[in-house]
Amino acid sequence: MTDESTRVVRAAYTAETVTVYQAYAWPIADAAVRAGTFVPPFGRHRMTWIKPSFGWMMHRCGWAAKPGQERVLAIEVTRAGFEWALAHSCLSHYEAATHDSHMAWEAMRDASPVRVQWDPDRSLAGQRLARRAIQVGLSGEAVHRYCDEWIHSITDITVTARNAGELVSAGRVLDAAATLPGERAYPLSSALARRIGAEPGNSDPAHAVGGAR
Repeated sequence: MTDESTRVVRAAYTAETVTVYQAYAWPIADAAVRAGTFVPPFGRHRMTWIKPSFGWMMHRCGWAAKPGQERVLAIEVTRAGFEWALAHSCLSHYEAATHDSHMAWEAMRDASPVRVQWDPDRSLAGQRLARRAIQVGLSGEAVHRYCDEWIHSITDITVTARNAGELVSAGRVLDAAATLPGERAYPLSSALARRIGAEPGNSDPAHAVGGAR
């Protein structure tokens, strides 16, 4: 483990699914919502990043205001699929506490269709938090599994995101949080936690982003 001891996968999840977020331009989002999965003009040849942290997603897309990210989608994926992605992932950068050697990390990186990156999480007000938020980048086999097997539903939450953003701008952060699904620590096995350099288990039950799911 590195000194980033606040690496906990936090998400809105049920017994069978995990919610992740992506933001796209109108044509990709429209097609995905209609099809219930990602279809052209979405390109499977590129790495696609899924993000369980709503606050980080809003920081990234500017509350659905940044060009090319005007539509925010909530994608429910199977927990089995999400955990497959983590089990077949490699951290974006070598870490001595996680990898046996730099050579071992390079071999894992070259063989893995999934990248994991930890970024400072963000509060709804945009403040940088001490804890880290996970991003999961899917490529190759992982993208095909994502589109063809893992996706349970795709919901356009652009209006929800923009309304919450307006509440945040008005200083009503608690009101904004009440409109959002609650996020909590996702239970990880020791093996998965080690693979992604995270804290094992469900060790962060507090600090829910939104209301109860």
